[in-house]
Amino acid sequence: MSKILKVRNPNDYSRYLGQAEQHPLICIIDYEKVSPIRHSLNNYNVYGLFLRDDATVDLDYGCGKYDYKKGTLMCVAPGQIGGKEDNGERVSITGWALLFHPDLLHNTHLEKNIKNYSFFDYRVNEALHMTEEEHDLFVSLMRQIQDELQKHHDDIQDKIIVGYIELMLNFCLRFHNRQFITRKLENSDILMKFDALLSSYFEQGQQLSLGLPTVQYCADKLCMSSNYFGDVIRKTTGDMASNYIRQYIIQQVKNELSSGETIAQAAYKLGFEYPQHLSRMFKKQTGMTPSEYCASVRKV
Repeated sequence: MSKILKVRNPNDYSRYLGQAEQHPLICIIDYEKVSPIRHSLNNYNVYGLFLRDDATVDLDYGCGKYDYKKGTLMCVAPGQIGGKEDNGERVSITGWALLFHPDLLHNTHLEKNIKNYSFFDYRVNEALHMTEEEHDLFVSLMRQIQDELQKHHDDIQDKIIVGYIELMLNFCLRFHNRQFITRKLENSDILMKFDALLSSYFEQGQQLSLGLPTVQYCADKLCMSSNYFGDVIRKTTGDMASNYIRQYIIQQVKNELSSGETIAQAAYKLGFEYPQHLSRMFKKQTGMTPSEYCASVRKV
């Protein structure tokens, strides 16, 4: 049975590493100062940002392995499991960690918006690999939070800390956007695989048993989280993955109608539960009803 460290609050993790509590709802770890440490497989009830600077090490994260390299950032959210089970070995590592409890964000702007930072739901092969400049900026923000935690606590301190966290998350968004751009060729390859997956889905008749393809289905088949997959498609095409799927389906509908199939025949053939569902999607995507489309095709 796996030995799992339950990180109910940030200081469960800092105490495991031998570091004194800094604040009940947040901790900053400078790994160089607490090393050597024992590994731990963690069940998180907190948010965490882990920046590792040491040599490559394999860690468990979700259902797979996480390949850490210098300047790699991993983000975790409540409900996730990550790390490496304690095997008694003590290792020296470098880098930083920021853990904070959701309660720290209570009644703040960030509490309402943290769900928009989709990288908290990324999978192991979707890590952020920072440039040297990005890395230095990120570490400087870690140090500023650390300095703030060492000051006397007053009524404004938590607001300042949450402000720093939000700034860090916004920089993470910028860094991820940069990574999407620098991986443009790779993203184009993902788009080609997406098209091939949709084509195969209908050619093999999977819509007859599974219904219309979903973003989650496509992301799973391409071994990505739905958040990361959606970000790639949006950055590559300028459109949401769900709308890309709908446009693909509408093209299939047009092909069926143009070949003489009725609206009902096309609906059932393509996996719609009812013909009116097809009609509703068709009108929303094209601005005309399927009947109007059929009439326009006959005029040509």
